Amino acid sequence: MVMENGDWLDEINWDKDGLVPAIAQEVETGKVLTMAWMNRETLKLTAQTGKAVYWSRSRNAIWEKGEVSGNVQWVRQIRCDCDKDVILLTVEQTGGIACHTGRYSCFYFQLEENQWKITDPVLKDPKFIYKSYS
Repeated sequence: MVMENGDWLDEINWDKDGLVPAIAQEVETGKVLTMAWMNRETLKLTAQTGKAVYWSRSRNAIWEKGEVSGNVQWVRQIRCDCDKDVILLTVEQTGGIACHTGRYSCFYFQLEENQWKITDPVLKDPKFIYKSYS
């Protein structure tokens, strides 16, 4: 079934705040890079531009991944789960860094013996990536 003129956005089951979780998965490795939130506008912008665009709940603003760091997520596919309440973006991550901590992925904590252990190294110090850290 082909949807017309943005009707596909009406099919998403947005939460009470008009948001949907979005998971970014690297196209080459299949590894999960990050989870962020999207609203109607950012999902539409992502589909139109081919760049991952999210909604920042902390800043209450649109956030284009890589706008400050240069680590853009180029979207290769947009998928939705069976309940249409989670978005999966298959992306090409430029710069090899997806996390604001300077790591490859935001999922760098692993539960070991009932404690969260850091498993992945910092690839680039955030103070050299983001002006707000310096």
